Amino acid sequence: MLTETLRSQIDNIWENLRTSSIDPLTIIEQISFLMLARLLDLTYDNLKPTRFTPKPQTMRWSHFKNLHGDDMLKVGRDEVFPNFKMIGGNVGKYMANAQLKIDNPHLLKSAIHTIDKLPLMDNESAGELYEYLLSKLTTAGMKGQFRTPRHIVRLMVEMLDPQPDEIIGDPVCGTGGFLVGVLQYIKENNTLLENCVDEPDDDEKSYRGQSLKPFRDHIQNDMLHGFDFDSTMLRLAAINLMLHGIKTPNLYYQDLLNNDFYEKFPELSNNYFDVILATPPLESRFNNEAIHASPIGKVRTKKTELLFIARILNMLKPGGTAATIVPNSVLFASSKAHTALRQLLVEKNQLAAVISLPSGVFQPYTGVSVALLIFIKGSEHKYDKYDDNDKDEYTDDVFFYDVQADGFSLDNKRTPVKANDLPDVLHRWKNTETERTAKAFYVPIQEIRDNKYDLSINRYKEYEEMVYEPPLEILAKMKKIEAEIQEDLKELEGMLGQP
Repeated sequence: MLTETLRSQIDNIWENLRTSSIDPLTIIEQISFLMLARLLDLTYDNLKPTRFTPKPQTMRWSHFKNLHGDDMLKVGRDEVFPNFKMIGGNVGKYMANAQLKIDNPHLLKSAIHTIDKLPLMDNESAGELYEYLLSKLTTAGMKGQFRTPRHIVRLMVEMLDPQPDEIIGDPVCGTGGFLVGVLQYIKENNTLLENCVDEPDDDEKSYRGQSLKPFRDHIQNDMLHGFDFDSTMLRLAAINLMLHGIKTPNLYYQDLLNNDFYEKFPELSNNYFDVILATPPLESRFNNEAIHASPIGKVRTKKTELLFIARILNMLKPGGTAATIVPNSVLFASSKAHTALRQLLVEKNQLAAVISLPSGVFQPYTGVSVALLIFIKGSEHKYDKYDDNDKDEYTDDVFFYDVQADGFSLDNKRTPVKANDLPDVLHRWKNTETERTAKAFYVPIQEIRDNKYDLSINRYKEYEEMVYEPPLEILAKMKKIEAEIQEDLKELEGMLGQP
């Protein structure tokens, strides 16, 4: 549980380092590295001999945390940080250029002293601590990346209901928010409260419910996969997942729109994932001409928001489900590429939901209006037979919801407010019997076809018709009110005229 005491400890490290010349994003990275150093020391006895060697005693947190002044800086800079690359799996690759950038011995000692007291072996507390640290990315200047709000992540995960035997991916994972969200959801929904007993083996503390034991190896090694083309984000994602109990996260340095994606990851790139959750880049263009010619129907464009949806369709298994944030323009723009993509989703796959989110959800990063799309991949062979006259009714009616509030103000401050439609979104998604005039409603596929695959919510939302009184009746009421006012004025004049 994230207590005020733990929050204040992170705040103190943050504020102390802000007094130096280190930029906010680097501060988060430096705190992350120090947390990782301590975590590696705490789990040292469980590490393979090839990891985090060759001078374990001098590099271990328990040793260098007690050093003073220049000695601490030297060991940290020359031994501890360079050897993060020795961590096993994919993680070591993204730690290869880790550098200690806190050059003030007093600030370094203070940060290490505070981190030494944090509950990093408790996956729940450590994970919440790190998510709190990552929330400071709102002030860190993320070079164009967007950190999906965690309550939106939670909604998307709950709507997809991932299971512990599935394979889940995020093609633009950033700090790993979706992957962590899936992990937390699966643990919460597969923990038998009567069996919540920690066993001596530290591994068991990550899987408190006995119902997850059969899936432990899958969860650790195969369940979660993330891609990103920013090494800083991959480092943060790796540490995030490690603090949540995943020892060697499956993270890959890769831009999915580059031609070499299919060459480097032939298995992961095609019919591999059961579930994909993502917030692709919003309204940008892909300028590389060498984009892979994959079977995505008639979608030919350089707009990344369209290309990523096509990529996600490739990566899903037939019957696999995706939830992805898109700019509103994807819903209604009339270009050939936009229309072709929407047609592809409707005719050759199952478009399950269109959730309109209020402007301001991604503040302070951007004010772009966005929506959430949920879709299920259709049979693979249908892509080759895609034709304008081929109208296989492969989809059911589409669920729409017009979200007006998400529990936070829609300005740059994003302070908590009472108004929040998100619980109702989930409730109606699971129990959907509603009228077209409500915030939530279903639209028949044929109606979407008749509207040329326009998915904007205002196209289908019905508004209650206002009933007005006849003009003569309104005029008569106004005359009556006017007469009453005149009578009152005369009475008042009489009262004022008396001695």
